Amino acid sequence: MPFLIAAVVLVGVLCLVNLLLTFAVLRRLREHTTELERLAGEPRTLPFDPSFLVGRTLPATATRAVPSPRLVGFFDADCGSCHEHAPKFAAEARPGTSLAFVTGTGRQLQNLVDVVGEASAVVVAEEAAAVAADLGIQTFPLFLRVDAEGRIVQADTDADHLAELAATV
Repeated sequence: MPFLIAAVVLVGVLCLVNLLLTFAVLRRLREHTTELERLAGEPRTLPFDPSFLVGRTLPATATRAVPSPRLVGFFDADCGSCHEHAPKFAAEARPGTSLAFVTGTGRQLQNLVDVVGEASAVVVAEEAAAVAADLGIQTFPLFLRVDAEGRIVQADTDADHLAELAATV
C-alpha cells in the first residue's frame, strides 16, 4: 500500500508540474503573438537612395512611348503609397513629356494606370518591370527628371518634390 500512495503522489506532482509548464508556454505564446501583431502593423520600408540613378541613361526600350520624356514615374500596383502619390504625379505630368511605368497585375494595376494615364504615356506590366529591373529600381514610387538626351538628372522617392522636378522640365 505505501507504494501505491507514493505512486499517486508522484503522478499528482508530475501533473502539477506539467500544468505549470503549460501555463508558462501559453503566456510566452501570448507575448509573441502580441509582438508579431505589433510588428505586422508597422510599415516596413527599406532605406533606398535613388541618387545612384543620376547620370544614367534611360534604356531605349523605355522611351518608345515618349521619345524624349522629361518627367518619369515608376509605380507598382501592390504599393499603397503608389496609389496615394499617383494623383500628384498626374497633376504635374504633361502630355508628350511625361512617362509612367506601372508594374503589377489585376484590378489595382488598372486603377493606377487610369490615374497616371490621364496626362502621361503609360508602360505597363512586364515591359515596365523589365525597365525597372534594368535601372536597378528597388522601391516604388520613384520619380525622375530626365534631360533631352535621356540622362537622369534628378531622382526622388518623395512625391512632395514632384513640383520641383516638373518645374525644371
